[in-house]
Amino acid sequence: MPTRALIAGCGGYLPERVVTNDELARLHGLDTSDAWIVERTGIRRRHFAAEGETASDMGAAAARAALAQAGARPEEVEAIVVATSTPDSGFPSTAVRIQAKIGATRGFGFDLSAACTGFVYALGVADAMIRAGQVRTALVVGTEVYSRILDWTDRGTCVLFGDGAGAVLLRAGDGRGTPSDHGILSTHLHSDGRFGDILHIDGGPGSNARHGLLRMAGREVFRHAVVKLAAVVDEALAANGLGHNDVNWLVPHQANRRIIEAMAKKLHMEPDRVVLTVDRHANTSAASIPLALAEAVGDGRIRRGDLVLMEGIGGGLTWGAALARF
Repeated sequence: MPTRALIAGCGGYLPERVVTNDELARLHGLDTSDAWIVERTGIRRRHFAAEGETASDMGAAAARAALAQAGARPEEVEAIVVATSTPDSGFPSTAVRIQAKIGATRGFGFDLSAACTGFVYALGVADAMIRAGQVRTALVVGTEVYSRILDWTDRGTCVLFGDGAGAVLLRAGDGRGTPSDHGILSTHLHSDGRFGDILHIDGGPGSNARHGLLRMAGREVFRHAVVKLAAVVDEALAANGLGHNDVNWLVPHQANRRIIEAMAKKLHMEPDRVVLTVDRHANTSAASIPLALAEAVGDGRIRRGDLVLMEGIGGGLTWGAALARF
């Protein structure tokens, strides 16, 4: 019988500090307003990390919540895969920092970088390790402190992002190799480096020895997002012999309400089947999908047996989708 990676628990963490659109404009002297931001993005507020609060701090909090929901102990975790663009340091990895903070005394941990698609990439890697029999329990974490890489003079980008972390605990389980199985059915990952410069951080220790700030060509990103996300979603469904009507929930990367609505329309999905958190969290990059997932599982919207489609696009360009049955 084939092995499936079952989603045993979900957890999320948001920093205590909440910043509204009006407060953001006032703090940084931006020529913008709540109405302007809401109309173009759907974002009303975001959370910012406290001074000294790091990606590993937030990731550890989300990981603990996922473990608690699964009824699992930290020492059961054999692998920790962390998606982040804002690591605590070049090394050691944010993953091993989280490993130490939660008391996971077994196994190994590492980071990967795929920007806003990072959680889908990390989910794909952990799923592959479980399918291969390398591990039986894995934590997948997306955690970001984007407030520290924003250019506060650029209203086109600085209003879009927030900080936070989300996590899922995966456990190995038996399946029959059919779309009715519980667990991750498939993941589909893509990248095209020719478009790397339309969404990037303009620095790094290996180039100019500084951390850099986020830069984005918004219209270009939007154009690629709708086309590429629709294609990878169709790819995921076709790979499992499923159609749009089989999907119970769409849990998209929370980048922009307009992109999410365009995706839902292409998939012929009603708004009440789409998990939307961008209005309250803004874009938390690799943390956005697991944060949305944790909310929808926690409030009972996503139930056992539901088919959930996750998708995202980010710098690289990277994009991908994952299909899972709870």
